[in-house]
Amino acid sequence: MEIQFREFNPFDLWFWIEFETVPSTTEQSYVEEVFNSWFYLGKLGGFNAENLQVQETGVEISYMDYDEEQADNQLMSVMHNMGNFEYLGLWGRCWFDLGTSDLIGLDVLINALTQMSQEYVPIKTFIIGGQNPDWSVEESDENFLKNSAL
Repeated sequence: MEIQFREFNPFDLWFWIEFETVPSTTEQSYVEEVFNSWFYLGKLGGFNAENLQVQETGVEISYMDYDEEQADNQLMSVMHNMGNFEYLGLWGRCWFDLGTSDLIGLDVLINALTQMSQEYVPIKTFIIGGQNPDWSVEESDENFLKNSAL
């Protein structure tokens, strides 16, 4: 799976997926489940790079002391909105407002899609940001936002 980054605006961001073949209904549901799960983790502040206490501790975390006060004193880092997933031929796309979530979330998404592409739904290209000249964003679904409230 090729990863491409285009113009990046975290408050108005399109993700584009080019599939190897036209995705079946089941394959579409797998892709959508990854993005929905990723969004909900982001909506709940899961991608806050200022509070990575376990990661920063290292390999030995047995009996680690987790500092709740440190976690509580971090700025909020939450995603705001997600649009409906849409498909056109070999392409899928979805719009996001990443809000104040940190970019570690993109690494998590790329890792998940890479594994999914290897085992379940072959993905040719994953594009983060920008426009697709073959599919105008003005042609988006009228029921655009679906997850503005948790």
